[in-house]
Amino acid sequence: MTDTTIDAAEVAKFSAMAAEWWDPHGKFAPLHKFNPVRLQFVRDTAARHFGRTGLKPFAGLSLLDIGCGGGLLSEPMARLGFAVTGVDPSEKNIGTARAHADASGAAITYRVASAEVLEADGAAFDVILNMEVVEHVADLRAYLRACARLVKPGGLMFVATLNRTLKSFALAKVAAEYVLRWLPAGTHDWNRFVDPDDLRRMLEESGLNPMKIQGVAFDPLGWDWHLSDDVAVNYMIVASR
Repeated sequence: MTDTTIDAAEVAKFSAMAAEWWDPHGKFAPLHKFNPVRLQFVRDTAARHFGRTGLKPFAGLSLLDIGCGGGLLSEPMARLGFAVTGVDPSEKNIGTARAHADASGAAITYRVASAEVLEADGAAFDVILNMEVVEHVADLRAYLRACARLVKPGGLMFVATLNRTLKSFALAKVAAEYVLRWLPAGTHDWNRFVDPDDLRRMLEESGLNPMKIQGVAFDPLGWDWHLSDDVAVNYMIVASR
């Protein structure tokens, strides 16, 4: 099956920064700050959904971290008990992820692949993480359809992305890339940001049942991220099958 949803230019952009994934002060520093909020939402939502508790609450469940980059989410998910598969179209990203997992002792299966390749292989997972990925694919509807078919019945898919609003243009594009320089210039294309209602409809069209839209906001006083009712910039959607 052809990898129709991969945008080669986006892959090249992130491949060029692959060595910096695990540097908390490097080009991915914003993700390091953002990670605890994403992890909290995924962990708490999945624990409720599957009725799981304990130190490794998700033992026996499988998780796909698609567009995994250097593995910033894959490793903590493995520590929570998931059997984790991390997939990325960038060989350099996967190389960085494998090297860090080997050094940290995290048992993760990493592959250079795409949603279409996994679908052709007949893969299926209890949980799929689609975090900060959908704004970088070539064909969003086709990509979501391919991902949805990888979710097991009763499973969950989490999608985190950016809303297409004037506020997100000012904060996530202009301020983050050109004023504060949190991200390299050109990291995001505001025209690819996704309205939450549009994303919800596309998930429904893909055969999933959107359960919750969760905003995430930055607190300039505390210099940290927190869950919020505000979805004008960053937000996450969880959907079930």
